[in-house]
Amino acid sequence: MLAFGCDNPFAPKLDFSSDTSGTISDLTTVDGVFQNLQYAYTFKDSTIYGRLLADDFLFTYRNYDLGFDVSWGRDEEMKVTYGLFQNAERLDLIWNNVVASSEDSTEANIIRGFNLTVTFNPNDIIRIDGRVNLLLKKNIQANTWAIHRWVDESNF
Repeated sequence: MLAFGCDNPFAPKLDFSSDTSGTISDLTTVDGVFQNLQYAYTFKDSTIYGRLLADDFLFTYRNYDLGFDVSWGRDEEMKVTYGLFQNAERLDLIWNNVVASSEDSTEANIIRGFNLTVTFNPNDIIRIDGRVNLLLKKNIQANTWAIHRWVDESNF
């Protein structure tokens, strides 16, 4: 019993590190980021989602009712996405073709189509078709990609 000390093997310690070992797919590729996004939405996993966003992350969408773009940072994005994950009964994200892409060894800009179905309940289902315009940057030390800018180009 002394070998375990005060550690309980049935209650592992919380992991506060920022490493990406908790992601479902390899983040050393841009495609791995898209796979993890799909996983995070499908399983409503805000931990995986948060590991995909850079500290200086910026989300932008067009508010058509007001006629201008709205932006927010990583903290607000995590709150909004957590709320979506908590309130949706089901989320189905399908990635479509890449419309445009440019990539070098440290940055990638990807514009890609998507279909998102948000089911709040059987009588309240929202379908969104659109495009994401993502700027991803590679962390050279960790050899992983993260999303720095997300521009929602859907008409929702």
